[in-house]
Amino acid sequence: MRKILLTGLFLATFAFAPFAQAADAPAFTRTEDVIYGRKFGTALTLDVFQPKKPNGYGIAFMVSGGWFSSHEAINPGYYRPFLDRGYTVFTVVHGSNPKFNVTEIVPDIHRAIRFIRHNAEKYGVNADKLGITGGSAGGHLSLTMAVKGDKGKADAKDPVDRESSEIQCVACFFPPTDFLNYSQPGEDAVGVGTLKDFKTGFGPRSDTAEERQKLGREVSPIYFIHSNQPPILIIHGDADKLVPIYQAEKFVERSQETGATAKLIVREGKLHGWPDMVKDEEIFADWFDEHLRGVKK
Repeated sequence: MRKILLTGLFLATFAFAPFAQAADAPAFTRTEDVIYGRKFGTALTLDVFQPKKPNGYGIAFMVSGGWFSSHEAINPGYYRPFLDRGYTVFTVVHGSNPKFNVTEIVPDIHRAIRFIRHNAEKYGVNADKLGITGGSAGGHLSLTMAVKGDKGKADAKDPVDRESSEIQCVACFFPPTDFLNYSQPGEDAVGVGTLKDFKTGFGPRSDTAEERQKLGREVSPIYFIHSNQPPILIIHGDADKLVPIYQAEKFVERSQETGATAKLIVREGKLHGWPDMVKDEEIFADWFDEHLRGVKK
């Protein structure tokens, strides 16, 4: 029950944030339930939000909190800062926890990015310049794509799978980055400790300490940092108890050590989500303008 409440709180923060009312939304067209793939016979879908004055660039938004994902959590008003700038927004709903765990969810995101890239011309976006964003688990998935996006399989039967899943720019909120060193070195959170209520998100491999060490390394973006990763911006509250700010600090620190572009903005006194988060989306939009479009204020 606590897990449901925590996940619901996070998604509610995103879905019903101030300034996200329909009356405030910019002019756009919305295409719902676009099928980007199938999973055991079930459709994987995304919604496409196209502004009336598109700038030719696309941003994938990860609809995910505790790796729980649902179409109902999509709120057009929340994407207003992106739509106002002309970005086409793809809200990606993935196979959801508790039915699927993180190792089963990540392939969905690879597929979604490949699908967007394959259909870039249809949606009027630059296939070579895609951004990604999200918060909490959505931030984790965003960073995972930043460090583990790949070129695709040239010999794949499905042409979508031949496309790259690489991302060119990232901006996200309070992402978990290292489940093996959670709030301090050596702290295991792979479905235990702070994240014990999210055990289903890690699956049965979280049952033993030995497997948790292996799984934690596999699903933690920090172990895949490289110098050629895209520019990354993280906004994190320093009072966050669910995802300690230590997670963002260490990720940004290691990224910078490789020479990659990474920045952390700290929100003093903020917990895991705050009512006016949508205002921070303006900062994300600035980041995408500069590092995706090459336009700096």
